[in-house]
Amino acid sequence: MAAHTDILNTINEDLDQPDSVEFSNVNKRWGDNHVLRDLNFTVAPGEKVSIIGPSGSGKTTILRILMTLETPDSGVVHVGDRILWDATGGKKVKETKETLATRKRLGMVFQHFNLFPHLTAIENVVEAPIHVLGMTKTDALERGEELLDLVGLNEHMKHLPSQLSGGQQQRVAIARALAMRPKVMLFDEPTSALDPELIGEVLGVIRRLAKTSSMTMLMVTHEMRFAREISDRVVMFDQGQVVEQGDPEKIFGNPTEPRTQKFLEVVGA
Repeated sequence: MAAHTDILNTINEDLDQPDSVEFSNVNKRWGDNHVLRDLNFTVAPGEKVSIIGPSGSGKTTILRILMTLETPDSGVVHVGDRILWDATGGKKVKETKETLATRKRLGMVFQHFNLFPHLTAIENVVEAPIHVLGMTKTDALERGEELLDLVGLNEHMKHLPSQLSGGQQQRVAIARALAMRPKVMLFDEPTSALDPELIGEVLGVIRRLAKTSSMTMLMVTHEMRFAREISDRVVMFDQGQVVEQGDPEKIFGNPTEPRTQKFLEVVGA
């Protein structure tokens, strides 16, 4: 446990200051599908926010825009004091040096693990810190081993992804994201591809990060009980817009919007 405390302290020290996230009048379309509609949405530094809502409502698009996997059609996206995207007036945006530098401040855990199949767990974790952050192999390996121990995989460091369960692969993916020293962590339904008996081990890692790390966290999830437990704020999202938001007890215990009430009833929350 002491070793875990050390690496968690190191994660917080690396943060220096967690970043905020801000979407200002952001729109995104795919043909006739208006995925994000004049979205205004802010996450405070260090805040833990869960986004809930029906499939196809645009939740994942928020994360993909932050990770520069998609570009907004209009609006501005800030990460901390930096502009990630500026599409004011509907001008077409392109990646710039500032975009790429800002992108490095975010880490993401995807629905599917996206590990390199030919690399071991530890090699998956240290690859980007060495080649992107410029860490020495020695330093990267030391940090990678600490992170894999944190997620409970110290005995599986030399295993290939094919030798790991889905839950173990997702925990490697979390360690890999943390290895990049992000100021903001994004989780895109991190348990949706897992068998039910494996979900708990992944949620346990995220729970520990939420409760002990000062980093900003934004999670898209269908795990309602978990969102209620770890979030500072829950945002109900539908048809590209924020329907309702507030602290977990308000959203799950006394939602005011009919759309939120209906959604929670359907999912049994």
